[in-house]
Amino acid sequence: MSAPSRHYLDTVAALTERKAALAVPISSPHTGAPADVAGHVRAALARLRPELLALSHRIFEHAEEAFRETNSVADIRTLLAAHGIASTGNAYGLATAFEAEIGDPTGPTVAILAEYDALPGIGHGCGHNIIAASAVGAFLALAAVADQLPGRVVLLGTPAEEGGNGKELLARAGAFELVDAAIMVHPFGYDAADHPFIGRRIVRVRYTGVAAHASASPFMGRNALDAVALNYQAVGFLRQHLPPGDRIHGVVLAGGDRPNIVPAFAELEYYLRSPAVETLKDLSNRVEDIARGSALSTGTTVEVQWDPAPYSLPIRFNEPLTARWAVRQAELGRTVLTRAVVPSELAASTDFGNVSARVPAIHPVIRVSPPEISLHTVEFAEYAQGPDGDAAVLDGADGLALTAADFLFDGDLRQAVAADFAAAGGVLDVEGYFS
Repeated sequence: MSAPSRHYLDTVAALTERKAALAVPISSPHTGAPADVAGHVRAALARLRPELLALSHRIFEHAEEAFRETNSVADIRTLLAAHGIASTGNAYGLATAFEAEIGDPTGPTVAILAEYDALPGIGHGCGHNIIAASAVGAFLALAAVADQLPGRVVLLGTPAEEGGNGKELLARAGAFELVDAAIMVHPFGYDAADHPFIGRRIVRVRYTGVAAHASASPFMGRNALDAVALNYQAVGFLRQHLPPGDRIHGVVLAGGDRPNIVPAFAELEYYLRSPAVETLKDLSNRVEDIARGSALSTGTTVEVQWDPAPYSLPIRFNEPLTARWAVRQAELGRTVLTRAVVPSELAASTDFGNVSARVPAIHPVIRVSPPEISLHTVEFAEYAQGPDGDAAVLDGADGLALTAADFLFDGDLRQAVAADFAAAGGVLDVEGYFS
C-alpha cells in the first residue's frame, strides 16, 4: 500500500502561513456591550473555569453517539441546576435536547447552541465536548449579569449533529421561531471567523432487476448490479465537470448474494456536497439524471430516495456578528483569520447551516490542534481532551458570552446584523427548498 502524499497539504499550509502574516486584523465599527458588563462576564468565567473543564472532560469520556447523549445532557443540566438555573429536558420532542434561558424575555433573543454527540469508533474526534462546555460556560457567565441584560439568552442543547441533523429537527419543531440570532463555536486547526461549511444531501439509489441463473440463462435476467456499476462510473465521469468546491462520494450498500445468480437488487448511497444551495440543487439534478439513465440502459427499474435524514445547507455567516467574535478573541490574544487566508477547500458540513438560513448566525472555528490534524480522527480527539482543548473551552466561552452581550446591548449592531441577513437573502424556506 502506498501512503498518500502530503505535498498538497504542506503546500497549502505554507501558503496559509504567508497569507496569515500579511492579513489585516478583523475590526468592527460597533462598540458592543459596556466595559463593566464585559468585566463581570470575564470574572464569572474565571470562577467557572474548573467546572467547565471538568464538564468538557466528562462529556469526552461519555463519547455518546447521536440521539444517545443522555449522560452528557444530564451532566450539563446538573451543572445548570447547581447554579440555580432550571432547564427543560426532552426539548421540542427530542429526548436528548434541552433548553434553558436567562434575561429579559421582552427584549431581543440570542441563542447559544451546544453540541455533545460523538463519532462511532472515534469518540470526540470532532471535539463536541469543547462545543458543549464553551456554550454552557458562556451561558453561565452571562447568568452572572442576567439582571442587567436588555434581552434574553437561550442555551439550546442540540443532539445528533453527526449524521442525524438534530438542529433541523429542532427548527421544524419551532426552536428558533423567537430567536433573533444564533451563535456557536467549533474546534478546528485554525482560528477563523467564516470558514465555509458546505451543504450536504444524502441520496440512496435502489435498482430492481430480474434474477436468473448467471450461467444457464443470463439472457433471462436484468442485472441490478450492472445498473449500480454504470451509475458509479457515470458519477465518476461527472466529477470532471463539477464546479470547484463540489463533492460527491458514495458506497455500494447491496450488490447481490451469489455470483451464479443475476442480482435482482442493488443499492448505492451518495453524499453530495456544495458551497451554495443553488449549486447543491444543480448537483442533485445531475445525480438524479444519472440514476434514471442507468436504469434505462440496463433494463432495470430505479427508486431514488433523497434525504433519509434531513439535509444540511451551507452556513451563511453574518458579517457584523462575526466581526464582534473576532474582536473579542483578539482581546484574548487569538488572531482570527478569514476564508481568504484559511484554505476554504478543506470543508465539511454541519446542520448549523440550516439554522443560519433561518436567523442571523455565526459559526467561527477555534484553534485546538495543528492545522495538519484532521477532524474526525483519533489524533484530533487527543487534542480535544488536552491542554489546547481546555484553552478552547475557556476562550470559546468568553467569545460566545461577549458576542451575545454585544448583540443584546448594541442596537446599532443588531440593525447591522438584520441588514446583513436580509442582504444575504433573508429567511430561506429550508424544508421546501428541494421540493
